[in-house]
Amino acid sequence: MTASPPTSSTARLIGILMVAGFASTFALRSVEPLVGVLARDLASDPHRVALLSTAFALPYALIQPVLGPVGDALGKERVMSTCLAVLAVALTACAAAPGIDALFGLRMLAGAAAGGVIPLALAILGDRVAIAVRQVAIGRFLVAVILGQLTGSTFAGLIEGEIGWRGVFAITAGMAALGCAATVFGFDRADRQPMQRPRFGEALVRYRGIIANPRARVLFAAVFVEAIAVFGVFPHLAPLIEARGEGGAREAGLALAGFAVGGLIYAALVGHLVRLLGLARMLAAGGAICAGALLVVGLAGTWQADCAALTAMGLGFYMLHNTFQTQVTEVAPHARASAVALHAFSFFCGQALGVAVVGFGLNSLGQFGALAACGLAILGLGLATAHLLGRPTPLNAAGTPR
Repeated sequence: MTASPPTSSTARLIGILMVAGFASTFALRSVEPLVGVLARDLASDPHRVALLSTAFALPYALIQPVLGPVGDALGKERVMSTCLAVLAVALTACAAAPGIDALFGLRMLAGAAAGGVIPLALAILGDRVAIAVRQVAIGRFLVAVILGQLTGSTFAGLIEGEIGWRGVFAITAGMAALGCAATVFGFDRADRQPMQRPRFGEALVRYRGIIANPRARVLFAAVFVEAIAVFGVFPHLAPLIEARGEGGAREAGLALAGFAVGGLIYAALVGHLVRLLGLARMLAAGGAICAGALLVVGLAGTWQADCAALTAMGLGFYMLHNTFQTQVTEVAPHARASAVALHAFSFFCGQALGVAVVGFGLNSLGQFGALAACGLAILGLGLATAHLLGRPTPLNAAGTPR
């Protein structure tokens, strides 16, 4: 692993990555409060429109095994800039989509492009920031990612009535263009590695080696389950609030914003939490907080209660997820982009599947039953990973994780 750069260089790097991360999550979360509006305007079923989240998340996941080796070969910074440019173009086209089918296709393109931002940013931080301070550095980067979620969902819900859903997509495109400009002009060109030809055969060997690591398998399985349990309900929240007669896009956007506020609370406290709790207790506590929050949402109270519960769930989720992210940057120090790509693949496969799983649960078990099952899953995940990951990382003869 390379040594950590000077503090000023690290701060500059994190600043650039924050702009890029903000742009990608702003686009990701902005569609969720609009499910009811899109269903009415495009004459489609709300449950089908909710799958626009899957249309973004699934290509995001499926592109990861390709972007990992491409990032390692061509340079993570170059690939990130290109992906942000494609994201801006796809979101611009979303604003002009003539119907629901076209919107699905364009969201798929946008999701594939967004897949080259946050995973590569984590790999870059893994390359340039020492492990002793990496969780805090990643936590700082997550501030921008969380702010993207917060402003994306809140902005979409509050502003849609004034500018329409097409206007919302146009503004997300502008944010993606800003993120692209930040990476093109902000990264230090002197630090960029020479471009090489991607060797996908070697990438398969690396992937097999990474998957052979028991710790990596735990991490990949953990984020898959986590994504289903936590994010599966998000696209369904607006229709649930509307069905209770409590509002629509505005109230759903404000409730979803609570999750991002919880993430910001985590980012402010991450240094203290790491020092006071340690890895195992961080995971156990995160799972318990998420479980309690899901039970509250399952009780189908007011949207204000949902907002408070999602705030707690944001804190608990990032206690889990940031710990997983930090651990995965160290399972394959010589192929971080590939390791983080597999991690993102598992996470976004879970997000893509979670929308359908929770939708099925809502139809068959009702709101409380479906979310209680999600709560039980995330509680079990926190306790299991606390036990499995709380042990020291085994090293091979060369002194690297195995």
